[in-house]
Amino acid sequence: MSISRVEAERTAFARSVRVTGERLIVELTDGREISVPLPWYPRLAHGRPEEHQRWELIGRGMGIHWPDLDEDISVEGLLAGRRSGESSQSIQRWLQSRQSSSQ
Repeated sequence: MSISRVEAERTAFARSVRVTGERLIVELTDGREISVPLPWYPRLAHGRPEEHQRWELIGRGMGIHWPDLDEDISVEGLLAGRRSGESSQSIQRWLQSRQSSSQ
């Protein structure tokens, strides 16, 4: 019996997360590592290193949440190569609210 691609993706969960200056790197429980360009996720790209380090697993690792950045990324989306779907207007409002709260 073979396993469909969808079933295989559902068995992959995030184990650990790293954010570098250029990439989001997620280690999966099945041993794979996914690396995507940081600009795919503007909130992460605009985040500070200390904000990148504060992440939480969602649903046993089905997704990752960064509370300081209000960012959620699913493992399924990473495996499918999906970028953030947030509009540029929404990102601009979020950036303005960050600037206002830091003053």
